[in-house]
Amino acid sequence: MSNRNQTDLSNFKPSVDELKKELKRENRKKEYRNVLRNTLIVVVSVAALAVLISSFYVTVLKVTGDSMTPTLETGQIVIAQNSQEFEAGEMLAFYYNNKVLVKRVIGSPGDWVNIDANGRVSVNGIELEETYASDLSLEPTDIEFPYQVPENRWFVLGDHRSVSIDSRSSVVGCVTREQLIGKVVFRVFPFDTFGSL
Repeated sequence: MSNRNQTDLSNFKPSVDELKKELKRENRKKEYRNVLRNTLIVVVSVAALAVLISSFYVTVLKVTGDSMTPTLETGQIVIAQNSQEFEAGEMLAFYYNNKVLVKRVIGSPGDWVNIDANGRVSVNGIELEETYASDLSLEPTDIEFPYQVPENRWFVLGDHRSVSIDSRSSVVGCVTREQLIGKVVFRVFPFDTFGSL
């Protein structure tokens, strides 16, 4: 019986249509493997590039809290450009207690910062025109003014002064180089507010 089956199989000759179908199936398998391989290469390359860019050039951040209203609102997504140099008025992102905070640079290393009882800010004796601030407030503070910004540190304030915990408080203090993430330069979401900051 087994000999007969072997003979039957050896006499089996596929038709041209069956050969075409088999060839098509094999070609589809090859195409699928190629597409899968190419897709994986692209995904891995894009992920590696994103990690590289994020590590060396930019950081994407989601805003939470009210300390920077009206400039930044909760839920907005912003991009911080990695930087170690900041000008007064620029926003910087920094690490604080395993969180990321965004505040506005008011004073650079060596500057004298003063905030009067009405919340008006002066740097090196010149009063700032703070059109970005939603309210002016001296509180909350536990440091004495005028205050000199230590070397390699930045004095920062939130735009919503009455609710912001910032360099006016010794809890946060001035931002050190080790805490820096970078300069907040662009808002990407929501799309109706898309643009540079």
